[in-house]
Parts: sequence; C-alpha cells; structure tokens
Amino acid sequence: MKHAPEILLIAVVASVGAIVIAKLLEKLLKKVTVWEFEQGLLYTNGKLEKVISPGAHWICPLIHTVSRVDMRERSVPIVGQELLSLDNVGLKLSIAANYKVVDPKLATLKVDNYYSALYLVLQLELREIVGTLKIEELLEKRNQIGEKLLESCKPKASEMGLELTSANVKDIMFAGDFKKIFGQIVKAQKEGQAALEKARGETAALRSLANAAKMLEANPMLLQLRALQTMSENTGSTLILNVGQELQTLPLQKSSGGAKSAGAQMTTEGE
Repeated sequence: MKHAPEILLIAVVASVGAIVIAKLLEKLLKKVTVWEFEQGLLYTNGKLEKVISPGAHWICPLIHTVSRVDMRERSVPIVGQELLSLDNVGLKLSIAANYKVVDPKLATLKVDNYYSALYLVLQLELREIVGTLKIEELLEKRNQIGEKLLESCKPKASEMGLELTSANVKDIMFAGDFKKIFGQIVKAQKEGQAALEKARGETAALRSLANAAKMLEANPMLLQLRALQTMSENTGSTLILNVGQELQTLPLQKSSGGAKSAGAQMTTEGE
C-alpha cells in the first residue's frame, strides 16, 4: 500500500494526458463531408490547393479550409424588366434561365458572386436584343428572343465557370394604353383575315359558275338533265320545257315507295 499514492498520481496524469491529446487531435484533425451534389475547394493557408470530390475528408483546421460549391442546375428568374423597343414602345418582359456550375474553381475565383454576375449579364443582353427589334418583330419573333439570349450569353457564362442551359421568354406586358391599341390591331387583323377568306370563297364559287356556264354552252341538254334530276327529288312539282314553238308540261309523280314513275303524262297547250 506504500505505492498507492504514486499509482493514483500516475492514473490522474495519464487521464489528463489523454484528455489533452484528444483536445489536440480535435484541433489538428477535423472530418469534412462533401455531398454527392457538391464539390469542395480545399484551401491551405488561404491558397486554393485542389478541388476535392464528394465523400468524407480529414483536414487540419489550423491550416485548411473547405468551401463547398453546389453543382446542381439552378434557375435565374428575371421578372418585369422595363424595356424599350427600336420604335420606342415601352414594355415589361420576363424571362427564365437555367444554369449550372461546371468549373467550381473558376466560378469561385473569377467573380465575387456568380449568381449576381450571371443575372447582370442576362439583363444587359436582354436590353440589347429588345432594343434592336421593332414591336411587331418582337411579337412575331418572341420564341427567338430566348434563343438569341442563350447564344449571346453562353460565352460570358463559360468565362465564369458556368454553363447556361436554357433561356425562355415567360411574359410580355404592355402599358394600359398600348394594350388597348394592340387589342384593336389584333381585332382588325382577324377581321381582315375573315374578309380575305370570304373573298376567296366567293371567287371559288364564281369560278365554278363560270365553268358550269361553259359546259352548258357546249352541251345545252345538261341544263334539262339537271332540272329533271332536281325535280325527281321533289314531289308535287311541275316542269315546263320549251320544245320548239310549243310548251310541254310534264307533271312528275312518285310512287308510294319513293321511286319515280316509269312514265310521265304530257299535256300540250297552244299559245
């Protein structure tokens, strides 16, 4: 029992030492997890060392720092931009663009905030495109505005480590007065199209009548045959034909079964 105090002291010292070592390890080592949809940027003493892949990584927090970058596709809504067309017509235009980070190193080091930078690029390019179009061209080429915007902004987005995947026009709005004016224009265009279609129909009908007149002029009996065909479809009708100097009256009758009678009674009257 003489050595009991010494043993107790050693145990206390060992426990304190273990605690100190554990605290030192916590300061020297730290576990960092990078998720599947992310990539990490490892900095050593403030300098970018490398890009780390998804998974668990051990770092020394005294000299290392990890910054995570989300690699998923995101959207940039640009709503209600007040723009001016080439013919000085004011309008509000909204677009929606999608992008994703393809180079986390470039996206972090090139600009302070790549989302805000991309928003500004889209906004300025949209103003440039709308400013080169008249209002009628803008409405006709509405679907092409997104294509032009995507084409012009892709290289600038690539310089920031981003890939612009799509850009589409969501809405075009006019002021109250212009809205009424364009409503009247659309109405006039619809009425003009209806009048044009009516004129085309009348022209086709006149052309058919002219062709029929030529056929009757070449074959006069066609008119009588057509008349007989028409009368055969009706009951209780009388057809008068001009045969030479006399008028021939043919009462046409149908049998009870709906078929035309085989003979026709003819009555001759003198003038």
